[in-house]
Amino acid sequence: MDYAALLGVFGNLAAILTGLVAVTAYGHFLWERRQKRLRLEDHLRDEAGLAYSSQRTLLDLIAAPGMSEAEIIEAAARSKVIRRGVSADDGGQPIRIVLEYDTGDAEEDISMRPSRAQF
Repeated sequence: MDYAALLGVFGNLAAILTGLVAVTAYGHFLWERRQKRLRLEDHLRDEAGLAYSSQRTLLDLIAAPGMSEAEIIEAAARSKVIRRGVSADDGGQPIRIVLEYDTGDAEEDISMRPSRAQF
């Protein structure tokens, strides 16, 4: 029995499987990132018509979509419809980051779910 040839076959199979696992893991990473961004966009869109101000701070957003501050900031930075801003105190010093759902189209920005109140 030629153990060197058998070892070479197993080595080649291991290299192929390593590549497949790496591609699958990267695809899963991209999918999770996309899902977090969509979850944040959906939450901000749904909450846009329910309050006096459609701006939400990071503390407002941590519990609802179930994401950490870093994940929220990352998702907001990758989104084309989430507008980022800074809230200032009376002295003009920035005190918090605010996020707002804003596509530029007023009808599209407000959620049209029948169960939600529209203002």
